[in-house]
Amino acid sequence: MRFHETRIKVRFNEVDSYHVAWHGHYVSWMEVGRNELAGQFGLNAEQIGAEGYLAPVVLLELQFKKPARFNEELRVLTSVRRNPAATLEFICTIAGADGVTCAEGKTIHVLTDSGGVLQYRLPPVLAERLEKLVASLGG
Repeated sequence: MRFHETRIKVRFNEVDSYHVAWHGHYVSWMEVGRNELAGQFGLNAEQIGAEGYLAPVVLLELQFKKPARFNEELRVLTSVRRNPAATLEFICTIAGADGVTCAEGKTIHVLTDSGGVLQYRLPPVLAERLEKLVASLGG
């Protein structure tokens, strides 16, 4: 599976009293990578909203492998997995500059209309954008 890469540097305010990146920041870094990738294909939250839909997160998984530390440059590697339902599934690996994995995770987003009604199929405009995203990653 190919990934889109976003680089993040761990800031001082992101480390905790143990001198490692606080666990909640990994979720933010995943979001940065996801929005950077999705935005290139008209699928970030704002772009989906402009089409009259919402894509709330319904599942978040995150496994920590190695702590990230202050001033460390991280590589946020983001990909997408195609699903038969009207969902978006983003896969993420956060690795240090040395290539060692710090964390792995995923988010699943359902699709609703602006009134919150669950959609069972991706609308054609969003399905087309998703296919372009998947193709760009070699899928």
